[in-house]
Amino acid sequence: MDMLNAYSETIAISIIIIASYFFNQFSKKTNIPSVLLLIGLGVGLQELLNFYDINLERGIMEALELLGVVGLIMIVLEAALDLKLTKEKKPLLIKSFLVALLSLIATSIGIAYLLKYFFFNDFYTALIYAVPLSILSSAIIIPSVGNLSSSKKEFMIYESTFSDILGIMFFYFLLGSAETTTTSGVVWEVSSSILITIALSIIISYSLVLLLQKLTTKVKLFFLIAVLVLLYSTGKMFHLSSLLIIMVFGLVLSNHTIFFRGKLKKLIDETALKHILEDFHVVTMESAFVVRTFFFVIFGMTLDFSGLTDVLALVTSLTILVLTYVVRYILLKSIVVKNISPQIWIAPRGLITVLLFFSIPDEWKNDAFSDAILLIVIIATSVFMTLGLVFKKQDFEDKNELEFTDWDKLDKEIEALSKTK
Repeated sequence: MDMLNAYSETIAISIIIIASYFFNQFSKKTNIPSVLLLIGLGVGLQELLNFYDINLERGIMEALELLGVVGLIMIVLEAALDLKLTKEKKPLLIKSFLVALLSLIATSIGIAYLLKYFFFNDFYTALIYAVPLSILSSAIIIPSVGNLSSSKKEFMIYESTFSDILGIMFFYFLLGSAETTTTSGVVWEVSSSILITIALSIIISYSLVLLLQKLTTKVKLFFLIAVLVLLYSTGKMFHLSSLLIIMVFGLVLSNHTIFFRGKLKKLIDETALKHILEDFHVVTMESAFVVRTFFFVIFGMTLDFSGLTDVLALVTSLTILVLTYVVRYILLKSIVVKNISPQIWIAPRGLITVLLFFSIPDEWKNDAFSDAILLIVIIATSVFMTLGLVFKKQDFEDKNELEFTDWDKLDKEIEALSKTK
């Protein structure tokens, strides 16, 4: 009997999604990242396929490439929709942005020098490999910090979101400017690309928001996602920073009251956009869940554990981990100042790291670099995060933590009350 048919494949897909749902529930109770369980499931499936002598290598790699494109779009969109640009959150946004940016730059440069010493002949190639290893995984962090106190949870959500967006843009900036040999050429190419993309992003975002509220059909959200995927892919063909389009649209939609002011305010239907935003949150969250599920399962199916015995890979991975947490400690102590535990341990590498590694063009790939480094760093950072969350559980329900920030509003309310007496 042929084991691979439409029914068996449908059953396998359904079981994977159901398993991923229970992995998420298990993760919430134990703080063990569901990504580790999904990777383990993928490893188990690969062993099962090997047992029955079934080779799906070509199909798996094609699926990873497709999931990679959709995954990047959905992750950036989901992250942008979660960013609320309010006055009260300004200090939190600034601090989380600074930590994400400085951590990305410092860790990338440090890892690049390390990789250049061990594996590469030039710093530029080493930097391309280093950037993915320096990006926090919001796909792992956001579902894992639900039990933290409000201020710590929000900080980690914003930091991981900024890390994703900045890391992706930095990575594709490096690839895009690699063909330009002069410094002035790089500056001009990058600046013009960003300016053109920002202008297009603003026009497209305003247009899509206005169009979205005018659509009366119930089938419109996946239509809009298809439009965004089309815009992203078209932008990539013209070497534009396509992720900016996705990010700006998400920001404009989730913060439409800020972007549509004055005369523009008359153009929007607040009630319609509120319902659309709620529905869009559900669609992006569900879609990102499915993409993450299959990506990590398929990633687990591609893993080769033979490299774990490579001494050089182990030494390199250990050095990367030490560098990561030292940089993180310094930045959190300098910028956040207050209690930085367990935030210091919440620095997992995951979906974005893997996606970007698979996006490295063939001309930049180097067989000297061991894939075991990627595997060790992903698993180790997830384990450290788990231990940090478990052993600091007593800090999660800190009811005494003062998190109110809008003191101007409080002063006005006190003044108004005093006048009524």
